[in-house]
Amino acid sequence: MNLYFPNGFQCTFKEIAARNYEIDTDPTDYIAQTLTFCRDWLLGKENFTIHTSGSTGAPKPIQISRKQMEASAQATAQALNLQKGDTALVSLNTSYIAGKMMLVRGLQIEMDMIIVEPSADPLAIFADKSLIRDIDFSAFVPLQLLTILESEQKEANLRLLNKMKAIIIGGAPVNAILENLLQNIQAPVYATYGMTETVSHIALKKLNGTDKSPYYQALPATEIGIDERDCLTIISPVTNFEKIITNDKVKLVSNKQFEWLGRVDNVVNSGGVKIQIEKVENEVDKVFLELNLYCRFVVIGLPDANLGEMLVLVLEQVTVNNSNAIIDLLKQKLTKYEVPKKIIYLSKFPETATHKIDRLKIRQECLS
Repeated sequence: MNLYFPNGFQCTFKEIAARNYEIDTDPTDYIAQTLTFCRDWLLGKENFTIHTSGSTGAPKPIQISRKQMEASAQATAQALNLQKGDTALVSLNTSYIAGKMMLVRGLQIEMDMIIVEPSADPLAIFADKSLIRDIDFSAFVPLQLLTILESEQKEANLRLLNKMKAIIIGGAPVNAILENLLQNIQAPVYATYGMTETVSHIALKKLNGTDKSPYYQALPATEIGIDERDCLTIISPVTNFEKIITNDKVKLVSNKQFEWLGRVDNVVNSGGVKIQIEKVENEVDKVFLELNLYCRFVVIGLPDANLGEMLVLVLEQVTVNNSNAIIDLLKQKLTKYEVPKKIIYLSKFPETATHKIDRLKIRQECLS
């Protein structure tokens, strides 16, 4: 099995394990760091320190065992029918769990891997016809897939995507505009549910095709439940069979399926009424689709002398001339308490190291 890089460098798994390769690069370089992890894995390293993304709090290091990572890779392979000899595209940051687990799946299942340093359009490298080869499995964040599907090379990109066995998306919610575009892809596309503590995803939700679903399906050997707050609980080989209690409110559909409702700590108390942020953001998403408007946004609560907290819609980069239209449409879909009282514009959203929107910093910028 081989690793391929856009700069033309390639090596086999055996060469990586034996350190029988030469690269003209700094040891801190992305390629070098990726190869170091692969070599550690191939030489049997038992424990790894992984840093959380920092999307719901300060980033922190946690210890994950080889056994947990193997269990995660096996469950994904079983769910998506990944096999030895397949080719995986690795375009997520390999310093974090999502990218590392793409490497582990390739190493464990014995798939060829094409390693692309994270960028908005990871398929841009295939504009060079000499690099084109069939890909069986890929993982993207929503921004990457949206860029791929709106690129000038979108027809060529679609041909590549359509040949894949499976495409997974994680790191952020999939908005209505992207979900519409996903219906043009013939290959199955799945949203993922997971976190660093669960060693990447533990559930998948089909986003396209006639069998698309609003529900997440737990991976094999994963037991799910809810606590007294209606938050998801997880017991799985990837958790060492210890119960993980999340802060994600869900509706259990069965002992293997759930609907994600939002973070239990993403609630704004406005005038004594508790408002679930994700519910409001879901309706904003639909309004943006109606208005053919695309920009990143978040809904947050800001201090207010009368209400305690005021619900605010924050938009990135654009100044929208039809702000009134946005509010008017939201009034048709939400209760009067759930409609944002104000729209704020920021030139650029702050992001975490894994390119997730940093809500805490956005709130700080709005306050300042």
